[in-house]
Amino acid sequence: MMDFVLLGFTDIPQFQWFLFGIFLVIYVIILLGNGTIILITRVDATLQTPMYFFLGNFSFLEICYVSITLPRMLMDLCTQKGTISFLTCATQMCFFLMLGAAECFLLAMMAYDRCVAICDPLHYPLVMCPEVCIGLVVASWIGGVPVQIGQTCQIFSLPFCGSNTINHFFCDIPPLLKLACGDIFVNEMVVYIFGIMFVTVPFLLILGFYIRIISTILKLPANTGRTKAVSTCSSHITVVLLFYGSATVTYLKPKSNQHEGVDKLISLFYTILTPMFNPIIYSLRNKDVRKAIGKFLP
Repeated sequence: MMDFVLLGFTDIPQFQWFLFGIFLVIYVIILLGNGTIILITRVDATLQTPMYFFLGNFSFLEICYVSITLPRMLMDLCTQKGTISFLTCATQMCFFLMLGAAECFLLAMMAYDRCVAICDPLHYPLVMCPEVCIGLVVASWIGGVPVQIGQTCQIFSLPFCGSNTINHFFCDIPPLLKLACGDIFVNEMVVYIFGIMFVTVPFLLILGFYIRIISTILKLPANTGRTKAVSTCSSHITVVLLFYGSATVTYLKPKSNQHEGVDKLISLFYTILTPMFNPIIYSLRNKDVRKAIGKFLP
């Protein structure tokens, strides 16, 4: 098999140009919003802290993450074709999985940063020194690279002897496994194992950090730092719930041959909507970010 065909949203042909316009606007919002977060966290002196260092890296990751899928989807909506070569499909999947793993790890690192800041504020500058922050970010970016390259090679070494039509808007593991011939039980188990490794484990770490944060906040005297402590975590919690909720449903739910349209809609949450909401959530809920953005506005 030399190429695949991405169905995308061809089941609703009357809305192709409408969807093109919607997704183009979303992509522009993602680029401008996350680009603004990157800019202000780099140049504003009040935001030169570990929390905003992680936020700037997270925004850059969101731009890379969405650029793996959305430009290709826009091109398919424009040309009405959807043909993608075998190698291009494998490359798209590999980078998508690597950046997805990096996002899971980086969200966990951001939760760790908040945990240290709230639970051990006296040692925060020492624990979250620049060297440690850089090391955590680098580990988040490259931690899943070898495994995801191996998983991509495993998926594309399967025999695809039936249809070449992928009922999705990008090359993802679940729809590709449905096209494989023969017994794929081992491959599905590997997907579940890696899903637990890169989705469930970071989520459990985040949960553990927030249990400790909540325990510490409850010990604080009433109206003494509680509001500020909660406000610094609320934006991160919102992004975590949006991303992990939709990703968990996609990669860890039981196998099903039905509701492929629902799967595509769920995928939109963690591939497109979360990167779009990220700068909105952080700018609306974070007073320091609002002030920094205000400095650049006339």
